[in-house]
Amino acid sequence: MDVIVEGIRKAFHLLVALDPEVLGITALSLEVSGAATLVSLLLGISIGTAIALTSFPGKKIVVSVVNTGMGLPPVVVGLFVSIFLWRNGPLGFLGLLYTPTAIVIAQAIIATPIVMGITIAAMQHLPPALKLQILALGATRAQMVWMLIKEARLPLMAGVMAGFGGVISEVGASIMVGGNIRGYTRVLTTATVMETGKGNFDVAIALSLILLVLSLAINYLLTVVQQRDRPR
Repeated sequence: MDVIVEGIRKAFHLLVALDPEVLGITALSLEVSGAATLVSLLLGISIGTAIALTSFPGKKIVVSVVNTGMGLPPVVVGLFVSIFLWRNGPLGFLGLLYTPTAIVIAQAIIATPIVMGITIAAMQHLPPALKLQILALGATRAQMVWMLIKEARLPLMAGVMAGFGGVISEVGASIMVGGNIRGYTRVLTTATVMETGKGNFDVAIALSLILLVLSLAINYLLTVVQQRDRPR
């Protein structure tokens, strides 16, 4: 119990003192996770919408693969991204391994199936006749898709929160592809693991509390936006 109390005190001290290293780690966590979430939204919503609104052979298999990807182990993603970005790997010439960009790539791969799966479910939950009604009013196919996305915005916002939550709390892939380099690729989760391994439980608890508060704040803002658009 004393360790937890000391961790809370340490977290408060680090925040009030505006510790440069902690602020840098927090900022990098927001930067890479925000970028990964944005990439996952662009890919997940577009591909998920296309899958949901299109009929093709093997659709159930594709949806099953997407749903399986929603539980993709981060360490598996980290392993394969590391292999591809390794010096002798297919993309080694890019020199991205152990950089923030590598973390963004790994986290985007983790979040995209989450967003895609929720998008497919949200779009398929809409009334089947709605698409025909929109087209009957003279809308183009692009306009119809946009209107369907707007109609499904509430569950899609849940997809945003799920995708962001999945990457901001991820640790395995970030360590594997980022290397946990101080001042360069160290984020809140990897720093917490490192401090725990060193036996600095007060600092580890402080970092984990900062991560929890950060996640709560971001999800609260997203929830406010989601509930504001909720039908009355």
